[in-house]
Amino acid sequence: MGFTIGGTRGISQIRVGSRRRGRATEATAVAEYTGLWGWAVVPGARAASGKCSCGRAQCESPGAHPLGFALEVPAGATLDEAGKAWADVPGASLLLPVGRSFDVLDVAAPAGRRALVRMERMGLPLGPVTVTPDGRCQFFVAPGAAAELPRLLYRMGWDDADLDLRCLGPGDHVTAPPSDHGGLGPVRWLRPPSLDTAASPPEARLLLGTLAYICHRSRP
Repeated sequence: MGFTIGGTRGISQIRVGSRRRGRATEATAVAEYTGLWGWAVVPGARAASGKCSCGRAQCESPGAHPLGFALEVPAGATLDEAGKAWADVPGASLLLPVGRSFDVLDVAAPAGRRALVRMERMGLPLGPVTVTPDGRCQFFVAPGAAAELPRLLYRMGWDDADLDLRCLGPGDHVTAPPSDHGGLGPVRWLRPPSLDTAASPPEARLLLGTLAYICHRSRP
């Protein structure tokens, strides 16, 4: 089955065999992010079998990048506003811009799951956490973490360690549940957002020590 992303704006239909969610469901999800959690949503490409709906044969991030022609749905948009915006991009994935309300600490999923259990037992403050179909855990933390990461790792003694850990910041985007990521399957919440954690995710320094330790212990 094909889907059309921005067909009224010169983007042709691409048959990629992907499942399309109903527009009403997509608009409801967008409205939840914008109206309830206060996050903007960016329409993104979709992919299946390695083919991206953007139409570029050599796309570097199939199904995991914003659509250049599509308008961002701003934080605070209502269900009606989200529905009208998503009607222009049927089939688009939901992407969240990083670096505004949150940055993201990104680690391998096995390490992330173990770290999450450890942090919950320690009673550390936690924000939203997702798991992606390509095997990553993404911890939402306060904005500014990407710029501070090298200094924080240095202060904690992890600056010269070979860690599978990175931080996403301004200019980056993450795929939001329930959208597919890169045609591999849906992104899921390990810890869904709440009114407190969406508005004020924890400082990266509170989680980084545990994440770095588990990532180090998890090396092959």
